[in-house]
Amino acid sequence: MKSILVTGGAGYIGSHAVRVLVDSGYSVTVIDNLSKGHQAAVDNRAVFLKMDLADAEEIKKLFSGKSFDAVLHFAGSIEVGLSMKEPALFFKNNVVNGLNLLEAMRAGNCRKIIFSSTAAVYGNPKKNPIAEDAELNPTNFYGESKLMFEQVLQKYREFYGFEFVALRYFNAAGADASGQMGQDYSPDTHLIPRLLKTVLGKYESLQVFGTDYETKDGTCVRDYIHVTDLVNAHLLALEYLLKGGKSDCFNLANGNGFTVREVIAAAEKITGKKIKVQESARRAGDPPILIADSSKAKKVLGWNPRFSLDEIIMSAWKWHSENPEGYTS
Repeated sequence: MKSILVTGGAGYIGSHAVRVLVDSGYSVTVIDNLSKGHQAAVDNRAVFLKMDLADAEEIKKLFSGKSFDAVLHFAGSIEVGLSMKEPALFFKNNVVNGLNLLEAMRAGNCRKIIFSSTAAVYGNPKKNPIAEDAELNPTNFYGESKLMFEQVLQKYREFYGFEFVALRYFNAAGADASGQMGQDYSPDTHLIPRLLKTVLGKYESLQVFGTDYETKDGTCVRDYIHVTDLVNAHLLALEYLLKGGKSDCFNLANGNGFTVREVIAAAEKITGKKIKVQESARRAGDPPILIADSSKAKKVLGWNPRFSLDEIIMSAWKWHSENPEGYTS
């Protein structure tokens, strides 16, 4: 049985990935400092260790005491707006702590890693849909920190024989079909959970950042991907690496763009509730349009996303309405 380490495995995407891995017969160890994640989200068939990647010696001890075939690296800071106020936090969590992980892997002779990257590495693209060979020019420090770590991975491949897959997510959303797992993250910075919590009365209104973009209705356009489709891509990427696949980067999204107003309208239809909107100024670092070309992941990994925007929102609504306080419900 192959042994896999998952960093940030108590977080939103990481916890969904852990379930898919154990369902697929892998032996899984999860490390998470629980600053944002929830131990209750971790499948009880996995081994859970409360651990922080900032503690380089503790991470090295983990690798000296146990052999891992590969690492899925989800741990890190993700809030775009916060990155523009506290860039040092993002460089520390997403680059320095990532280096601690790579050095522990090197000492433990584990040289295969799947990295949770982001579409933010592209910045404001010159054309959409965006392919992996598009210019990399982040407009925020979140994207900058993720791109830096991709570059570090490339150097570890060249110098130390690592093989990696960097998966560039677009907008992850939705929840597990069981309704037992979903997004429980504070503060709510993502559109779909934020608007559904507004429906549930957790917030008085939904802030829409920017209504003067050059889009069909003035609001940002994003490409949404169901978390289940996302983690299935991680499983395929893991199989690809374990079979000797070479280092590469892949976009993960549906290839369809929706404006903020279109997402709100879809959510109102699904929930049967009107959502009160408060229009605000643009957020620093937000590109107007991000739509993916994911054909490379389909061709190389055999990946095919299955869920539509309505299905994404329906699954998220099931989770949030049945678990209004998240994992403490």
